[in-house]
Amino acid sequence: MDYNKILSRTIQEIKPSGIRRFFDLASEMDHVISLGVGEPDFKTPWPVRRAGIRSLEEGKTWYTANAGMKELKVEISRYLKRRFDLDYSPEDELFVTVGGSEAIDMCIRTLVNPGDEVMVVEPSFVCYGPIARMSQATVVPIATKAENGFSLTAQELRAAISPKSKLLVLPFPSNPTGGIMTREQLEEIAEVLRGTDIMVLSDEIYAELTYTGEPHVSIASLPGMRERTIVVNGFSKAYAMTGWRLGYTCGPQPVISQMLKMHQFAIMCAPTVSQMAAIEAMRSCDDTIAEMRDEYNMRRRLVVDHLNRMGLTCFEPRGAFYVFPSIAITGMTSVAFCEALLQEKRVAVVPGDAFGACGEGHVRISYSYSLEHLTEALRRIREFLQEHGLHG
Repeated sequence: MDYNKILSRTIQEIKPSGIRRFFDLASEMDHVISLGVGEPDFKTPWPVRRAGIRSLEEGKTWYTANAGMKELKVEISRYLKRRFDLDYSPEDELFVTVGGSEAIDMCIRTLVNPGDEVMVVEPSFVCYGPIARMSQATVVPIATKAENGFSLTAQELRAAISPKSKLLVLPFPSNPTGGIMTREQLEEIAEVLRGTDIMVLSDEIYAELTYTGEPHVSIASLPGMRERTIVVNGFSKAYAMTGWRLGYTCGPQPVISQMLKMHQFAIMCAPTVSQMAAIEAMRSCDDTIAEMRDEYNMRRRLVVDHLNRMGLTCFEPRGAFYVFPSIAITGMTSVAFCEALLQEKRVAVVPGDAFGACGEGHVRISYSYSLEHLTEALRRIREFLQEHGLHG
């Protein structure tokens, strides 16, 4: 049987995730320190785990409403208002998803038609472009620059807009760069978009992890932007709940109702146990978020300082839990650097080109790991550079 004729051409043409490739390689080797996966090393807070355990003990394992448990939706609505000054009705302007990833998928597939253009700010997380291509849209990358803090500028956005532009993917705080968008920068982006029919997918999964002393600002909170913005968020990063697979999406009712329709047929509902746990997370874990953020901030300063002293020039990330240093001094490609570092020193990081062509010449390093692991990994990276004659 010729599976090349049977399988979807669109799916066959999409490359596998560059992140998973190095994670899989590292998993097959001994004594590897992996700094490649964006997963908190903290345990899910005990009150959250306890709420999940209680739901199992009480036999609360049935389907919920497609949009999620009413109690959870109310808590999400209150949380968004409390933390980010966003007003969404729990009745018809938000629903609960299987991770933020499902919300991204639902949003793109709901909004784009074949031939529409989806503008993706890069370097960025690996899923946006492939999902857009699976929807037969055209992906238009918008390359950001280290000298601009890897933020999107109004000039860069204007240059990317065409009559076919349908959606702007705005993923801040950024995975992989750690870049953020300030209120002033978002105002400039909003000014470009006002008066157009371009929608915004604002992926704010790292909204709680910013290190400037100022809270995250959602573009949906700016005048004239709520009606054109779909906000995606979730519990994985802020609450260390990656394996619970729970997210949510918010936006104008006409769009959310169509996304929910797709969710009904594709997913049915998010896991009941996870929803029960998430209710507790939203009610009692603000202090826990702050504690984890302080720990990440300490690790961030450590890693940035060490990398810069090694000669791996590193823009100071102000959000998420990643650094995106330049490897220009090595003369290697991103893939070659990562392969050599893994083989020679058993340290796994991710090549920058996995996050878009403009990521070439960089690597992504996650500092969502223990100080012990980070310190040892940095020591091995320094040795690697020294043995290649690149660091004294």
